[in-house]
Amino acid sequence: MKYMWEGRFKEEVDRDIIEFTKSIDIDKKLAIYDLKGSIAHTKMLSKVGLISKKEEEKILKGIEKIEEEVKKDKFKILSTDEDIHTAIERRLIEIIGPVGEKLHTARSRNDQIVLDEKLYLKDSIVNILEGIINLQRIFLKKSEEYHNVIISAYTHLKQSQPILISHYFLAYIEKFERDKERFLSAYKRVDVLPLGVGACSGTTLKIDREYLSKLLNFSKISRNSLDTVSDRDFLVEIAFCCITTLLHLSNFCEDIIIWNMDEINYVILPDKFCTGSSLMPHKKNPDIFELIRGKTGSCIGLLTGLLTLLKGLPLSYNRDLQEDKKLLFEIVETLNFSLIILSKVVKEIKFNKERIEKSISSFTLSTDIAEYLVKKGVPFRKAHRIVGQIINYCIDNNKDLFSLSIDEFKKFSNFFDEDLLNILNFYNSINLKTSEGGTSLSNVKKEIKRWKKDLKKSSHLILSLKEGNFILKK
Repeated sequence: MKYMWEGRFKEEVDRDIIEFTKSIDIDKKLAIYDLKGSIAHTKMLSKVGLISKKEEEKILKGIEKIEEEVKKDKFKILSTDEDIHTAIERRLIEIIGPVGEKLHTARSRNDQIVLDEKLYLKDSIVNILEGIINLQRIFLKKSEEYHNVIISAYTHLKQSQPILISHYFLAYIEKFERDKERFLSAYKRVDVLPLGVGACSGTTLKIDREYLSKLLNFSKISRNSLDTVSDRDFLVEIAFCCITTLLHLSNFCEDIIIWNMDEINYVILPDKFCTGSSLMPHKKNPDIFELIRGKTGSCIGLLTGLLTLLKGLPLSYNRDLQEDKKLLFEIVETLNFSLIILSKVVKEIKFNKERIEKSISSFTLSTDIAEYLVKKGVPFRKAHRIVGQIINYCIDNNKDLFSLSIDEFKKFSNFFDEDLLNILNFYNSINLKTSEGGTSLSNVKKEIKRWKKDLKKSSHLILSLKEGNFILKK
């Protein structure tokens, strides 16, 4: 028998049809997870009496041999193997004979593939979280290394107000923390056992799905067979979580690409993380950052493909769903690799402190001057107009704020006095930003201390996920 379903057909299926419909080239990545599910399913069939203990032992030995072949990359795929499920079942029958034909009792490829995808994603989420946590730790070290270096923040790609560069790195740690929270929340939806619902309606055979859930380390079982085999919400959710994290990586990469421009020269990139030009000998290109930015765009397209794939499907299972893995795998793998690569690079990036601090415009202190006037009782909107006039005066006379005398300031308002000099200083400006979430050095030191403590807990989080003891806090 070439195909497990051929008993219904009176004529041989066209070879091109088989080639067009098979998915083995994509879903072979799920081999280990398919075997894991088959081990649990075999134990469950034995427990409820659908196979004998002797048959269980024989099937498990056969699966163990296939597992060894897969791990050693010796598992051979035949032209008649439609997908990873049929390939493994075919090989099992080759090894142990007709007993292997009992493995598929009380299950369908419809619930089997959802199980494989969920097992794959449970591992993938752990790997991604480890990557995010590692990157957070590297960003935290950069915050400490450059804790008192001042840089201008930018809005609309124009200098806005002075901040500590450590505050900049802490901003990304916050973004990555939200990414972690999204993955942990999504994990809850992945952690639902689909196996045991069959093709779409359940089974007349006596099975024990709760036992399966314990063997496979799921926290609960699905409750509707139609929903279970058609559900790909969890794929969309994880894909979205991946892309949101990639967006944050891409945003950071964009900053580094800009800061690496010869005209700006804020960062120094190690040679080993750059590439050169085939024509121009002097070039040292930030290709890693550009590629992460580019791959993020590609993954957004893949998510669009996944959403489009699902948007018009009737209940319950449809063969269209075979295409989901191609889209999912690339998104997950792109994020994983990007986290690994970026962690290596950021660890060794250097910042040109002297260049950064020299490039800050005195005009970035304009808001501080307006707030100085507010403290003197001037309404903010009026203070804003006054400082705007001062900036125009500086531009017209080719001056900066530091070069103005107090008498010049007084031409615009009698509220200006000698104490204004305390404001016209980048360090003072930063250290006065003591409001919650502000860039003052005292705030930044508190945040660094807090993150050190919080990130220490992260190893326990990963361990609990791996051991199946994770419970999402409400």
